Amino acid sequence: MSTLPASVREVRVAALPDGLPKPEHFTIERTPPPVPGDGDVLVRNRFFHVFPALRTLLGGGVAGAPYPPLKPGDTLFGAAIGEVVSAPADTGLRPGDLVQHFLGWREYAAVPAGQWTPVDGALPDPVVHLGSAALAYTALTRDAPVRRGDTVFVTGGAGGVGSLAGQIARLLGAGRVIGSTGSPAKAERLVKELGYDAAVIRDAGPGGRPIAEQLAEAAPEGIDVLVDNVGGEQLQAAVAAARPGARFVLVGALAGQMAPGLSGTTGPVEIDTFQLIVKRIEMRGFGGVDDDARGRWAEPVGGWLRSGELTFPHVRVAGIENAPQALQEVIGGRHLGAVVVEL
Repeated sequence: MSTLPASVREVRVAALPDGLPKPEHFTIERTPPPVPGDGDVLVRNRFFHVFPALRTLLGGGVAGAPYPPLKPGDTLFGAAIGEVVSAPADTGLRPGDLVQHFLGWREYAAVPAGQWTPVDGALPDPVVHLGSAALAYTALTRDAPVRRGDTVFVTGGAGGVGSLAGQIARLLGAGRVIGSTGSPAKAERLVKELGYDAAVIRDAGPGGRPIAEQLAEAAPEGIDVLVDNVGGEQLQAAVAAARPGARFVLVGALAGQMAPGLSGTTGPVEIDTFQLIVKRIEMRGFGGVDDDARGRWAEPVGGWLRSGELTFPHVRVAGIENAPQALQEVIGGRHLGAVVVEL
C-alpha cells in the first residue's frame, strides 16, 4: 500500500442551518486517514458530486428516503469517484483502479464491500458517472417513456438532471422539448447549447408571466411527457397543459426543497385531481436506477457522448475547501448542469 498522509481532510456539519445552508454551516476538518476494516476498499477520492438534496438531509430528512438526516459533527456524503489505494484480493481491484461509491466530501474513504462499483470504460469520461445521465435515461424510457413526436416538458431544465433530460428526450425521438429555468440568461443557454426548442422562466419578476401562461404558449397543443424536478406551480402548469394519456415522472421537489421559509423536507403543491382523471394522466415517482437499469443506459449514453450527440454540462470546482461554497452556489442556481469538486 502506498504511503498515506499523516492527516486527511473532510467536510463536516458545524451547525444546522435555519433556512438555506451557507459555507459557515460547515467546517473542513483534519483527521487521521481511515483504516480499512475487513473487506473494505481504501480509496483516494478524485471527484465528488455536490447535490442539492443535502439541504433536505440538513433539514431533518424525509421518512422512507434512502439517506439519513445529517447532524452537527457528521461528515457529508455523496457520489464520488476514487482511486483504489488498497483492496482485498478477492475484489479483483488493483491500486490505481477507479471505483464509484457514496463516501464523497472527504479526501480518503474506507468503502465497505458491496458499496462500490468499478468504473469501466462505458463512458468516455469517468466524471460522467457522477452526473444524472442514468436517471434521465431511465426516467424517459421506463417511468415516463417518450414516444416519437412527443412534446416533453422538463422542469429545472438547467440543473444536473434537466440539462441531460432535455437532450436525451430529443435523442429518444421527442418532437418538441421545453425546459423551465430561473433566468433569461439560462433560458437562452437551454435553447442555444442544449437543444431545447423553448424555455419558460419561473419567478419572472415584475411584468413576468405565470409559468402556466408561458407553457401554454410554448406548447399550444399540450405536453405528452413531464420530467419534473421542481413541483409547485410548475407541476400545476404541467397538469393544465397535459394532453390525454400524458406520462409524468416526479424526480425532485426543488420548489419546496429550496424554499428559504420551509425545512426543505416537504414539497407541498395543490393539484386538480379532476384533470388527472379526465386526461388519464399517468403520474409516478422516479423508481431509481438499479443494476438492471445500468445495463440499459450506459451503452447508448456512452455512444451519444462519443459521437457528440450528447454533452455533459458540468462545472468542476477545485479543492475540497471550496466545496461548501459550491453547495451554496448549487442551491442558489448559479451553475448550469452538474457541479463536481475535483480533489
